[in-house]
Amino acid sequence: MGLILADTNIIIYIMNGLPAMKDFLDADFALSEISEIELLGIKGIDKKEQQFRQEMINECFLMNMNDAIKQTAIQIKQKYTVKVPDAIIVATAIYHRLPLLSGDKYFAKIKELDFIPLTL
Repeated sequence: MGLILADTNIIIYIMNGLPAMKDFLDADFALSEISEIELLGIKGIDKKEQQFRQEMINECFLMNMNDAIKQTAIQIKQKYTVKVPDAIIVATAIYHRLPLLSGDKYFAKIKELDFIPLTL
């Protein structure tokens, strides 16, 4: 299995030991910097949880946004009904030609995206 862009919920599922993740535990994951913000930007997060989440992030390849990703996110927002963070995550997957693994089934509507729906 090659490099896969993980949606934020995938990292949460791994942290929570969700059985549906067992088929992906050997995968190499990339993360959008948006997922990093979502995972760490929690009001009142304690130091132990923050450290645990940071360790999970450190196991992934972090993909930073650039102008091409920003422009693709704008196009995705214009064409589909998606939230800004999701548009950036989708655009990151498209730009880097990576499949996106997510528990959010609504990504299937984005024709430009190589989407792997997680079956819960």
